[in-house]
Amino acid sequence: MSDFPTPSSGAEPPASPFRIQTLAVVGAGTMGQGIAQLGIQYGFPTLLFDLNPAALARAEQAIAAGLGKLVEKNKLSAEAREQALARLTCTSALADVQADLIVEAVVERLNVKHQLFKDLAELNSSTTILASNTSSLPITRLAAPVPYPERVVGMHFFNPAPLMALVEVISGAATAPAVADAVEALARKLGKTPVRAADAPGFIVNRVARHFYVESLKIVEEQVADFAVVDELLEASGFRMGPFRLMDLIGVDTNFAVTSAMFESFHQEAKFRPSRVQQQKVDAGHHGRKSGRGFYNYQ
Repeated sequence: MSDFPTPSSGAEPPASPFRIQTLAVVGAGTMGQGIAQLGIQYGFPTLLFDLNPAALARAEQAIAAGLGKLVEKNKLSAEAREQALARLTCTSALADVQADLIVEAVVERLNVKHQLFKDLAELNSSTTILASNTSSLPITRLAAPVPYPERVVGMHFFNPAPLMALVEVISGAATAPAVADAVEALARKLGKTPVRAADAPGFIVNRVARHFYVESLKIVEEQVADFAVVDELLEASGFRMGPFRLMDLIGVDTNFAVTSAMFESFHQEAKFRPSRVQQQKVDAGHHGRKSGRGFYNYQ
């Protein structure tokens, strides 16, 4: 039984309990730091959590540098940059993670996200929105064991989060309409273009884009052409980045995890089969730009 307010018959609906004035981001990797940068840039006090203090230090530097680039391009004043940085708080203590909306950007493993959301639910009120940046895991399954699953929603940013305009807002079977409405409104305040999606494997973008990666990897697996040639051809055809450069940017390991999750979600449908070439890169620790080497060498 939920304690979410519902309008009585014939009465004006009550104001939404979901007022988002403070943000928290869990996970200080590439996506987490990008989302945190957006929060402080657009005026929201934002807390960034990671268990690894070194990851937090790197994230702080990256956020400061990202805002600095906006100053260089005259898109942000130096004073506004300093004001934004003052809105950022970093912590390695989970007990500190309390906000109106919490976005998780941690590893794509259902058991990890389940435990995280259950822990956060104990630390926050029933009207704290718990949002997942997952690109492939079902929101309905994420919400199932969480107290008040009505406040669990997908808020899927794209990499790099400060630059990419699109945000998918995904409602699970239990997600309250007011929660999705609040998250969509927040995305607009962050300068994004939100798109509402139903809870289906890969949602919209990753389901469509999967074959951009999978078919390109098959070409390399079958020795039709090497990865650099595939990138050059697709970029010459109008794509801003070829699939292998894009996988290196996103993270080869992250991209592989998304493909693997979708393969399972579609009951091993052959067209979503993960690539052995990509698996080998992951096993070797060649995760892309963040590790210094992926399909290309960045060292």
